[in-house]
Amino acid sequence: MSASASRPRPLVAGNWKMNGLKAGLAEARAVIARLAEPGFATGADAMICPPATLLAELATLAKGTRLQVGGQDCHTAVSGANTGDISAQMLADAGVTAVIVGHSERRADHAESSALVRKKAEAALAAGLTPIICIGETAGERQAGLTLQVVRRQLEDSLPSASNPANTVVAYEPVWAIGTGQTPTATDVAEVHAAIRETLVKRLGPGASALRLLYGGSVKASNARELMGVANVDGALVGGASLKASDFLGIFAEAYAS
Repeated sequence: MSASASRPRPLVAGNWKMNGLKAGLAEARAVIARLAEPGFATGADAMICPPATLLAELATLAKGTRLQVGGQDCHTAVSGANTGDISAQMLADAGVTAVIVGHSERRADHAESSALVRKKAEAALAAGLTPIICIGETAGERQAGLTLQVVRRQLEDSLPSASNPANTVVAYEPVWAIGTGQTPTATDVAEVHAAIRETLVKRLGPGASALRLLYGGSVKASNARELMGVANVDGALVGGASLKASDFLGIFAEAYAS
């Protein structure tokens, strides 16, 4: 990760979730082509995390370009009798450089605990991948005033001891904002990201000020400039707006225009 002395280099990562057939790679090609244009958002990194069926092909397309490729999940084991699962080593072998772990949809739909998320992140690090560790509160937790408590606890329990600014990314995704069109205010985001940064510094030391913290939750071109300008927000983890090249690139154009 390249970073300035004052702020980490931004990363905007698109999570395609369970969307995308081979025809959808045309959108990724359009992203690659735009990123190749001189002067376009050169101050930020770009990543797409497609479904597993497209990982190897997209990694081949993106090789030697500005577009990085990540996976959406990995197993804790290197190999074994785990039907339907993908190991971090398999992801690395397919050509990806990062993997999302602990996304709220995994935590909710698959009952993944923070302890399991930590083990997945450890597996990613062992395979030479960057884990993008997701944390965030539900609507009920937010209404109960537990946001900071929940986020701090998830971070503490999900972060591997071997994590450092060069090998780990953390993404704050308020569960109630994902795919709903709702977003916290810039003030709310600033408060949570400040708490995350404080927790990281206590855990990892002063160098944690360089660890990238992404915001996720209904990020789009229309709110990207405001959200990406918040202190301690070093990019975004984008869902629906990453499926179309024009929408995804619009975030870069608004937030990171050169």
